[in-house]
Amino acid sequence: MLKNVSLGSLGFSSGLPYILIFSTLGVWLRDVGIELTLIGFFAWIVLTYSLKFLWAPIVDNFSIPVLNRMGSRKSWIYLMQSVIVSSLFLLSITDPIEDLYLFAFFAFLVAFAGSIQDIAIDAFRIEVAELSEQGNLAASYQFGYRMAILVASSFALIFAADYGWRLTYQLMAVFMMIGVIGASICPEVLNQKLEKLTFKSSFIEPLRDFVSRFGIYMSSLLLMIIATYRLTDIVMGPMASPFYLDSGYTLKEIGYIVKIVAVAASIVGFFLGGLLIKKVGVKTTLIIGAFLVMFTNLSFSSVAILEKDLTLLGFVVGLDSLAAGVVGTANITFLTSLVSKKYTAVQYALLTSFMMLPGKIFSGFSGLIADYFKNLYGNDYGWMIFFIITSFLTLPCIILLLYYSRGNFQRD
Repeated sequence: MLKNVSLGSLGFSSGLPYILIFSTLGVWLRDVGIELTLIGFFAWIVLTYSLKFLWAPIVDNFSIPVLNRMGSRKSWIYLMQSVIVSSLFLLSITDPIEDLYLFAFFAFLVAFAGSIQDIAIDAFRIEVAELSEQGNLAASYQFGYRMAILVASSFALIFAADYGWRLTYQLMAVFMMIGVIGASICPEVLNQKLEKLTFKSSFIEPLRDFVSRFGIYMSSLLLMIIATYRLTDIVMGPMASPFYLDSGYTLKEIGYIVKIVAVAASIVGFFLGGLLIKKVGVKTTLIIGAFLVMFTNLSFSSVAILEKDLTLLGFVVGLDSLAAGVVGTANITFLTSLVSKKYTAVQYALLTSFMMLPGKIFSGFSGLIADYFKNLYGNDYGWMIFFIITSFLTLPCIILLLYYSRGNFQRD
C-alpha cells in the first residue's frame, strides 16, 4: 500500500511539469494570440523526455552529494523537483509576447529537469518491487499522473480564467511538493544487480544486453512497435487545446468539461488496462489499445465540422482518454517487462525514448500542418483533415502488433 501511495505521488510530480509544458502552455500561448505554427514548435521543448537515454547513465552512475543520504534515486528526484519549482516560477513572471525566447528557455528548463526526474522515478519504481507487482504500481503511477493532468490542465485553465496565467503557474510550482512527500514515504531499495557503467559503455552495454536477451530480429521488431505505438496521440497532443479554443470553447468550458471528463475517463482506462492485462495478457491489451486510440482520435474529425456542443465534445474526449488510459498502463507494463535490472535506468530510458522521439519530432510540425489545412480548407474542415491524418498514424503499429501477437516469441 505504501509503495502504491508513493508511486501515485511521484506519478503526480512526473505528470505536472510535462503537462504544463506539453499541453497547458499551448493554451496560454494561443490565449494571448501566438500562432499555431509557433505553438507546434514549442512541442520540441519536450524532446528532452525523448532523449532521456543521453543523461540516464549519469543517474545510474552518480548521486547528488548530501541528498544521497536518502538514496541515490531520491537524490536526483529531490534535486530535479527543486529545479522544476524554480523554473516554473521564472516562467510565470515572463511575458511570452514581449520575450518569447526567454519564455521558451524557462520552459526548456522545466522539461529538462522533468525528464531527469522521470529517469530516477522509473528506476525507483522498477527497483522497489518485483515484476509481479509492476502492473499495480504502473496503475498507481498512472493514477497520480492523471491527477496531475487534472490539476495542470482543468484546474489550471479554470484558475487562469479568473486570476491569470502568472499566478496559475506559481501555484503549480507549489503543487510539486506532492512529489517530494511521495519520495519521502517509501524507502529506496538498493539494487544489488545494478551495473556501474563507464561513459564509454553507457549505451553499448545496455543495448548489447537487450539484443543478447531477445536476438537481433526480435529486438528490431520490439523497437519498431515501441517507436510507433504512441505516435497518434503524441502528434495530436499539442494541438488539442488550441483546437478547442479555435472551435469557440472558453477556458472555463475546457477546464470544467473537457479536462475533467478526460481525467476521469483516463483513470477508468488505467484500471481497465490493468484488468485486461490480467485477463488477456499484455500483447492483446496493446492491440486493443491501438485500435481504441485510432478510432477515438478519428472521432475528433466529426467534432471539428459540427456546431459547438459541449456534450458531444465531452463524450469524444472521454472515449479518447479511456483509450489513452488503457494504452498507458499496457505500455508501461510492456516496457518494464523488457528491462534488465542490470541497466535499469538506462534501458528504460532508451525504450521510452524510442517510444516518444518519432512522435515528438513530428509533433513539432503539428501546428504547421494544422495552419496549412486551415488556410486551405477553412477552420472546420482544416481541423477535420488534421485529425484524420493523425488517426492513420496508428496503422503501422497495429500491423506490427498483429504480427508480433501471432508469433511464438519468448523472452530469453
